[in-house]
Amino acid sequence: MAKNSITDYSGTSSNNSDVQSVDISEGCSPSGINNAIREVMADLADVNDGTVALTSPSAVTLSTDTISEKTSGSGVTIDSVLLKDGALGSIASAVAAHLTSINGGQIGGNRNLIINGAMQVAQRGTSATSLGNGNSGYHTVDRFRFAEGGSPTYAFTMSQSTTAPTGFSNSLKLDCTTADTSLASTDALLVEQFIEAQNLQHLKYGTTSAESVTLSFWVRSNLTGTFAVWFYQEDDNRAASKTYTISAADTWEHKTITLSGDQTGVIDNNNGQGFRIAWYLASGTSYTSGTANTDWQTLDNTNRAAGLNVNLASSTSNEWYLTGVQLEVGSTATEFEHRAFGDELARCMRYYYRIDHSNTTGQIALGHQIDADDIIAAFHLPQPLRATPTISFDKVRIHHNNTTEEGNFTCNNIYLNQSMLGLNFDTSSTPFSSDQSCAISVNTNGYLEVIAEL
Repeated sequence: MAKNSITDYSGTSSNNSDVQSVDISEGCSPSGINNAIREVMADLADVNDGTVALTSPSAVTLSTDTISEKTSGSGVTIDSVLLKDGALGSIASAVAAHLTSINGGQIGGNRNLIINGAMQVAQRGTSATSLGNGNSGYHTVDRFRFAEGGSPTYAFTMSQSTTAPTGFSNSLKLDCTTADTSLASTDALLVEQFIEAQNLQHLKYGTTSAESVTLSFWVRSNLTGTFAVWFYQEDDNRAASKTYTISAADTWEHKTITLSGDQTGVIDNNNGQGFRIAWYLASGTSYTSGTANTDWQTLDNTNRAAGLNVNLASSTSNEWYLTGVQLEVGSTATEFEHRAFGDELARCMRYYYRIDHSNTTGQIALGHQIDADDIIAAFHLPQPLRATPTISFDKVRIHHNNTTEEGNFTCNNIYLNQSMLGLNFDTSSTPFSSDQSCAISVNTNGYLEVIAEL
């Protein structure tokens, strides 16, 4: 076929034997090559002038990726992702779908609103036994509180366990040691964490922009069935409840619960209780006879554990483990935010700080005797406390010259100034001279607790 126009050129080189009837086949004369080049230049000028139009190329297939380019400006589609001038197109959703992790790890930091979610810190000790009626409070793992309702007859051991899923070293464990198979209507068993209100202001509760939150955690039990999680917002008396199911006995399972933002209830900007998150493990009908309110509503106690169909207190064979607890903004559970032990310990010390003989070898504070039976002692705190604390102590000693007083005094007043704590000790005798300095220490098996829990 004669090549009379650039549109006649072939993609196969052996088919291009002439240009505008000038012979350029194998063995042609040198003058033929010169003339052919001139003709090609003329053909290109025709294209440039618009006298010859080129046809649009068809779609090109490269391996398994298809590129569809259209002259209409609708963009290029690669593996169902649209790339378009001036817009991201569907690439935004494709990117969002993969942003739950970066290289399989966590995104950024300070996402997790839970403190000590990996159960690393246990300042009070690693085990507490015979927990039941009247024992609501903090006993082992920091920030996670044992709570009971009514007058139950069960008893549990709460401990920091080394049984944990891959990627974690510890968990919180509840082990039933005395069973209660007939719970009264107001009896209950739960584990809970309180979150400080001023740490939740970015949730924008009480506005139309209120953020959803997602709770995720690892759980394990010999009991299978439906368990309940209760969310409570104290400032406006608002609550929501959700359920999760343990499907396989003695197997770690990862659970995710998403809760819409509350556009009605406002979380005050202060150091009080903002959220209360409670894992219900047993309950009487006073808390189960309602309906699970999966969105925020005014508190109705009958809805707290609605849907719960297990009783962890039913047998001394029962046990329950919890770890990897994370609460974060949004409707997607991201990878657990692992923190260094020191970082987690510092967060815990805002609410509780313990000095005992095992972690000090000498004096823990200096004091000044204001009269014969009163001293003021100044303690440096590792972290600013949430609020003025309560104090508990045993076998604390006051030293002056050759005089030592132990156990024969009370703490009458507490003074808090940022990271400094002042304690006014009043002895029942008059062992000291006024206007003198003294030292404070902890004897064997002694301790001093500084408690500023929510």
